[in-house]
Amino acid sequence: MRATVMHAAGDVRVETVPDPSLAESHDALVRVTRAAICGSDLWPYKSMEPTDGGRRMGHEFIGIVEEIGSDVRTLKPGDLVIAPFVWSDGTCVFCREGLQTSCLHGGRYGFDGVDGGQGEAVRVPQADGTLVVLPVEPDDELMPSLLTLSDVMATGHHAALSAKVGPGKSVAVVGDGAVGLCGVIAAKRLGAEQVILLGSHADRTELGKDFGATDIVSERGDEAIERVRELSDGLGVDCSLECVGLEQSTLTALKVVHPGGTVGRVGVPQDDAVPDALEVFMDNVTIAGGPAPARAYIEELLPDVLDGTIEPGRVFDRTTSLHGVPDGYRAMNEREALKVMIEL
Repeated sequence: MRATVMHAAGDVRVETVPDPSLAESHDALVRVTRAAICGSDLWPYKSMEPTDGGRRMGHEFIGIVEEIGSDVRTLKPGDLVIAPFVWSDGTCVFCREGLQTSCLHGGRYGFDGVDGGQGEAVRVPQADGTLVVLPVEPDDELMPSLLTLSDVMATGHHAALSAKVGPGKSVAVVGDGAVGLCGVIAAKRLGAEQVILLGSHADRTELGKDFGATDIVSERGDEAIERVRELSDGLGVDCSLECVGLEQSTLTALKVVHPGGTVGRVGVPQDDAVPDALEVFMDNVTIAGGPAPARAYIEELLPDVLDGTIEPGRVFDRTTSLHGVPDGYRAMNEREALKVMIEL
């Protein structure tokens, strides 16, 4: 089959790789119909050292079950399914707590002999605990929004929950990428009264307004922090969502909340230390978040996608074939595209 392989920074290829086959009794084989390029895929695209065999890419996909292992009970061939961005058994102590990203028997796509999502097919381990059957047809117009539930919409939701967003709260969303924009949707959905989106790309912040942002802050650094405070009675917001992962975005998210505020951190950290740690400590600012347990959120968010209450699929502004994936990486890296969907 054909699949996406990254060999080094900036070197993404679509290559012929071995067809997947069932390896364990809890596996399912899924023929991919939709996939996506994630903002987190750009980190290795910028920095990956050359490797001999390359790295299989992709962790967001929808597809059709073609074959199941002997111990799979909740799926059958022909089911249209969505895969959260990590696989998990659904039964371990952490899965039962809704933290499938820490599953004792789980893992990540593209590692340890498991296929990446940006290819024609994927062997999905622990299929019963991972895959969710979708009640639509593969060509349904809701496919873009459904695909976001595999990662970016679930991650925006996780940021909002981690930051304790709720009715009447004021929220600052740091980052106007796909996760940040989904964070705006999530904050509005949870009842936030004020949602301030920090971003400098006009097309993205306009979409943020459509999603429910009440204010836009295009400044950066200290100017952005001051502007958010001006918009929140001079004290700072109740909650902030850090959706980038860089030192400056993290510092901004920490400093726009008032003392006692909460930061939901979902941008993959690119630095080991928390900036201004002592000041944050003295202000009793809570820092929460991490990789989103998307599997825990899909069934909660799915009805709102199916009835059109939320439309996170609007973050996809480019669609390509598998052949066009390398250019999709380039376009996202150069900010020509917000998020790329792959149709197979």
